Amino acid sequence: MEWMAVVLFLVICLVLLLGYPVALTLAGTSLIFAGLGVYSGTFDSSYLNALPSRLYGILTNQTLIAVPLFIFMGIVLEKSKVAEALLVSMAQLFGRFKSGMAISVVLVGMLLAASTGIVGATVVTMGLLSLPAMLKRGYSPAFASGAICATGTLGQIIPPSIALVLLGDVLSSAYQKAQLSMGIFSPESVSVGDLFVGAIIPGMILVAMYLLYVFSMSFLSKNAMPSSSDMNTDEPFNVGKLLGSLLPPLILIFIVLGSILAGFATPTEAAGVGAMGALLLAILQRKMSFARLRGVMMETTKITSMVFLILIGASIFSLVFRGFGGEELVHEFLSDLPGGVFAAMVIVMLVVFVLGFILDFIEITFVVVPIIAPVLLSMGVDPIWLGIMLAVNLQTSFLTPPFGFALFYLRGVAPPNVATGDIYRGVMPFIFIQIMLLIALAIWPTLVTALPDWLYG
Repeated sequence: MEWMAVVLFLVICLVLLLGYPVALTLAGTSLIFAGLGVYSGTFDSSYLNALPSRLYGILTNQTLIAVPLFIFMGIVLEKSKVAEALLVSMAQLFGRFKSGMAISVVLVGMLLAASTGIVGATVVTMGLLSLPAMLKRGYSPAFASGAICATGTLGQIIPPSIALVLLGDVLSSAYQKAQLSMGIFSPESVSVGDLFVGAIIPGMILVAMYLLYVFSMSFLSKNAMPSSSDMNTDEPFNVGKLLGSLLPPLILIFIVLGSILAGFATPTEAAGVGAMGALLLAILQRKMSFARLRGVMMETTKITSMVFLILIGASIFSLVFRGFGGEELVHEFLSDLPGGVFAAMVIVMLVVFVLGFILDFIEITFVVVPIIAPVLLSMGVDPIWLGIMLAVNLQTSFLTPPFGFALFYLRGVAPPNVATGDIYRGVMPFIFIQIMLLIALAIWPTLVTALPDWLYG
């Protein structure tokens, strides 16, 4: 019976590769397998009795309210041309130096990641704004594409990230489940705020590594970027314009993250403040009309509906998967590995990395993490460290050819003279950088856990 769970998972992956909607694939395939199991006597239909309470729990989950609010905040900042103003000002500040435009792209990508938390929106926005400018200034298509794709995926790890919000909710349930299975009936909890704090140092390290690579390429490669004499130094630099474009999003990020870190607000409450702050910022800058606001609300509703529909489909899948004994099979497999926790983590990270080619982070968070997280947490893995490792791993898979989502986003907006091979070659150094970060986090877990321990004990 346990192998039916494996067949169910493989069939779902196959159906997804055929292009069917994720939420409907998860729910429909699982219900078909449940029906076959009931007919053959290998599945207890009483497992499905828990579905109404699960769906009610999803709809009343206070943490998940942060999802539409952060999405709204990100879309408002995207539509109000904050990114465009930032890029123009940064380019004027750094553009007169060699590799200055690339440095501007990394810094603006970092700020957009902290403002929007949506990978697709950041990659598309940066691709439309900065890729033509970088090509015009003499950057190679490969280097420019790689820098834009890599910085666009920073929204996966730099808080406030939608991925960390969803991971935090799932890991919270998995952590309590793991402690109960170990006989701990007063379980500790892990929150979205804990993941936000744990992601700050790894996120900053990753940005620093990107900047170091960009800076070093200005000396090591003559073809990747223009020489300093090719830069346009005739553009006047306006300090007031720079501060006017830089300070508003920085203040908004500081208010949102600062309120969470200081314990003044939960992530959901901070998301509400961020959404209102982004809207006021757009109105004050006269970048928000009723028509544009209507478009923002429609897009927010579509993305939020997609997230929650996938979550409902994933709930059905997890019930059927458990009914076939899949959780016990995964637990036995990971627990019996010769290398213990180390081998289990390596296997899980490899599986998540491969699944990142065919599944978005939302599906992996709702489908895969609830299966593997309780096992790893019961083996003594720190929940915050596990969440950040999974987030960086997914960020890496989003960059990896030939299926990385960030590559598809950029390919859709890149000029015709940028070949797909250029994009693939350009992201390779950044993939290596992210793998180095994963190795560093594995060797020194305190890079993740030190700041949460210091702030919250």
